[in-house]
Amino acid sequence: MTAADNEEVQPEKKDAGLFRNTVTLIGAVLAVIAAANIAFLVVVDFLTPAPYLGIFAYMVLPAIMVAGLLLIPVGMAWEKRRRSKGGEPAYPRLDLNDPRQRSLFAFVGVFIIVFVALSAAGSYQAYQVTDSVQFCGTLCHTVMAPEYTAYTQSPHARVRCVDCHVGSGANWYVRSKLSGAYQVYAVTFRKYPRPIPTPVHNLRPAQQTCEECHWPRRFYGAQLKVFTHYSSDEKNTPRQIRMLINIGGAEPQAGAPSGIHWHMNIANQITFISTDEHRQTIPWVQVKDQQGKITVYQAKDAPLKPEQIASEPKHQMDCIDCHNRPTHIFTPPDRSVDNAISARLLDAGLPFIKQQAVAALTKTYENDQQAMQGIANDLNQFYSGKYSQIYNAADQPIKAAVAQVQQIYSQTIFPYMKVDWRTHPTNIGHFYFPGCFRCHDGQHVSADGKVVTKSCTACHTVLSEAQSGAPMIGSTEGVAFQHPVDIGDISQVSCSDCHNGGVGP
Repeated sequence: MTAADNEEVQPEKKDAGLFRNTVTLIGAVLAVIAAANIAFLVVVDFLTPAPYLGIFAYMVLPAIMVAGLLLIPVGMAWEKRRRSKGGEPAYPRLDLNDPRQRSLFAFVGVFIIVFVALSAAGSYQAYQVTDSVQFCGTLCHTVMAPEYTAYTQSPHARVRCVDCHVGSGANWYVRSKLSGAYQVYAVTFRKYPRPIPTPVHNLRPAQQTCEECHWPRRFYGAQLKVFTHYSSDEKNTPRQIRMLINIGGAEPQAGAPSGIHWHMNIANQITFISTDEHRQTIPWVQVKDQQGKITVYQAKDAPLKPEQIASEPKHQMDCIDCHNRPTHIFTPPDRSVDNAISARLLDAGLPFIKQQAVAALTKTYENDQQAMQGIANDLNQFYSGKYSQIYNAADQPIKAAVAQVQQIYSQTIFPYMKVDWRTHPTNIGHFYFPGCFRCHDGQHVSADGKVVTKSCTACHTVLSEAQSGAPMIGSTEGVAFQHPVDIGDISQVSCSDCHNGGVGP
């Protein structure tokens, strides 16, 4: 073969090496690294499924790998175009017979293996961080400080945020993050609302989150609940109510559902229309029983028109329509002080401590610093002026009381975010907010005259009432509730008409 022949085949050799360009090499590296990470995370996800892992393994990294693969032909096309214009010659051909090139190849190979391994480990560590409670509550979502603080004091303090707000699988993760895209902008540019609005309307159904641990289909019967309140008098007189909460429930095969869990879509499907953002006003309720019979109840004082019923969104009742604050609980001052006295964190022997603590907590403060100072000033002034002997006692009981009341404030009231116990209504029960009485008010009536009951015994049975210095009233069959103050016919009022969380009973 002549030299001329060699020159003629040279362009073909150049064409064969089109992949040797910067863009194509970057694409290949991205594709290889992403593929290695995907393989690693898929194995981890198979062994320990988790909410955030799926999005990394099945969406983020595959997208990076596809982008890398697309860069390969893009780079080759760019290289071909460059060569057609008389650009620089192709890169030197790799020759492993050359000791220098062989050493370089070995070094690059080892480097890529180590880099891929570290990248895979880094990806998993990044997932672990973004999946953590600390990331949700402190690192990224600093605006969520009230919710995070309440969470740490709640019954679900060991349940991760993502287990309820996201759940397993990539689909709901993507939905939750897309719905929160505006929140990222709002936090970055301080455009977020104060307080953060609730309820979360795009929250995953409770059947896919809450019911992973809690089983409403199991029959619980009744649960004993003891409520201890302290009066606002000098002796902080305790009053205790013991009642059975008729939780009920039932496996359909074991019998008809009953009690409070009758509502939980076991045999009866309940759908309602709410006319406010907080779901506190419910004028329309539909019940579908096991036989498929549908009964509609409407509020007598504000029935919806047919066109409203057709256009308004309908919500199928689930756990969080009653347990709407299972984790982010901002306990009212009245209840917080009762709990502190019961736990002996506040001394019940301090005269008027219930009254004074609640009064200090319910004042309006501009910020936390002003609140801490205001609480200290109020309690110190009251006891130094009226109970100087107690105030000057060696064991400093007032100092301890001040510290405890300040701690209650820091855990339940947040001036910066405009959050306190009144911000988010609590629907479990009906003491401080309408709760159960949103529907069970005796005013929701069906077309054939059926009424959604307001009877106290439908959900609970009072076993006994006891107050310090007074005889206990009790019976295993239940007794009529005796209000400590005569308010007339108790069936005509609701607890929340008087109890606002800032005034002791």
